[in-house]
Amino acid sequence: MLIQGCEILGFDPEHNSTPYRGDIRLEGALIAEIGDGLAPKAGETVLDGLGKLVTPGLVNAHLHSQEALFKGRYDNLPLELWMLYAYPILNAQRISPELIYLRTMLVGMEALRNGVTTVVDDVIELPAQSMDQLDAVFRAYDDLGIRANVSGHIINRPFVDTVPFGRHAVPAEVSAQVDAIELVTEAEYLDYSIEAFSRFHGRSGRLRYVLAPSGPQRVTEPLLIKMAELARVQDAQYHIHVLETKMQAETGKILYGRTLVEYLSDIGVLDKHTTLAHSIWVSDEDMRILGEAGASVAHNPIANSKLGAGIAPFRKLLDFGVNVALGSDGLCNGSARMFDVIRMAALLHKVTTPNFEEWPSAEEVLSAATLGGARSCLLEESIGSIEVGKAADLVIYDLNTIPFTPRNDIRNHLVYSEDGSSIDRVFVNGEIVFESGALTKVDQSAMLEEFRDLAAHALRNHGDIEKANAVFHQPFVDIHEWASSQPSSVNRYSTPPVDWNDYGRGSPLYHV
Repeated sequence: MLIQGCEILGFDPEHNSTPYRGDIRLEGALIAEIGDGLAPKAGETVLDGLGKLVTPGLVNAHLHSQEALFKGRYDNLPLELWMLYAYPILNAQRISPELIYLRTMLVGMEALRNGVTTVVDDVIELPAQSMDQLDAVFRAYDDLGIRANVSGHIINRPFVDTVPFGRHAVPAEVSAQVDAIELVTEAEYLDYSIEAFSRFHGRSGRLRYVLAPSGPQRVTEPLLIKMAELARVQDAQYHIHVLETKMQAETGKILYGRTLVEYLSDIGVLDKHTTLAHSIWVSDEDMRILGEAGASVAHNPIANSKLGAGIAPFRKLLDFGVNVALGSDGLCNGSARMFDVIRMAALLHKVTTPNFEEWPSAEEVLSAATLGGARSCLLEESIGSIEVGKAADLVIYDLNTIPFTPRNDIRNHLVYSEDGSSIDRVFVNGEIVFESGALTKVDQSAMLEEFRDLAAHALRNHGDIEKANAVFHQPFVDIHEWASSQPSSVNRYSTPPVDWNDYGRGSPLYHV
């Protein structure tokens, strides 16, 4: 295909974020030529680019597709309390591969329709993920035509040991039930991952397996180290949740006597393969460590706001040389739409300082959603910008739409006005996967109907599971209140500690 006379926002080394007019030739899965006045070749489809904008596909650098079941279910719960219900400690039901396939489709379809060509799906199955469950995720993304990095998420420590005073706050008889849950061993997970690499890594030229320790406090140290070693051998992503909440900041002090970032650095698992999801409650020293290690941070501004986790230090992360990507996180916030995330990232950080020179620019936010995401996925040589030899993961926008009318700075329109409604076509690996308002490889209506039928049964069962896990609610409220009351050199809330530190002083743990 030859796209003629379009506006191009390429994020390439020559133009960076400056739009320019030109032609783009696609051959197979790749961008073959970029120029001005390119002549069509014999048998080449010519697309008139007049009134069109072409950009790299967006990258959702942190996503949990399993939360598709819980869209619209919870509100006003901080992360650790919300997890009790969305990720139940007791009596978790095993989700069938059929339902997993359909819930993955639900999330992937929304992603493609919103201009996302690459997702990093950190899939959590409790108490453990089977190979047929993982296969269902890969099959869905393969059938959909999207590019995806898919994890085998692992927790191999009892959950009551992953939060401060868990054994003290949770009744002994309940802790005994937690201890009775059989957890995956280090050897079992490594064998599982080696098989997953052989079965899925590189499938269709678009799909990759990701090693995903849940968090430093949720995975044993030997496994954290062995997973990092395996990631280097396979040149695979190492995806881990770090310092998402103030409770996690306090957890590092109690479990390791240092921050969680310092702990990860000391055991040698931080490098270019590492993406830290969230990293809100990081100190300046943490950010220095991450920048020097070449690690990435997946910033999730909407989910962090929905769960009251705090405001990540976007500008400081960039200043310390940390690669910043953007993600939707799970569907606790209602959707995986990346234009919502982009707009939130651009707006949220403008209210953290009166120094407007430090506010995120449209170019920086769009770069995080494209090149930053590509770098976090270890795919910066293949995607994230429009360059000859890179994969043809492209989004074409119709500029004759309400979001682009009247037309001023295209970058500002993309960040503050566009909602995905202007998207005309989406390409992944040179293949059109969305065109004229419809997905080209799957029947969306049929998928949604089938998903609704299966999800209704699963949600009925989940209601009973929520009741069983309510036994943890008050103990975790006590721990949350205690963590909130602790003095800290870092504050990532929008108000100073003097406004909220009294909140936790009623916790029975306050004087423990």
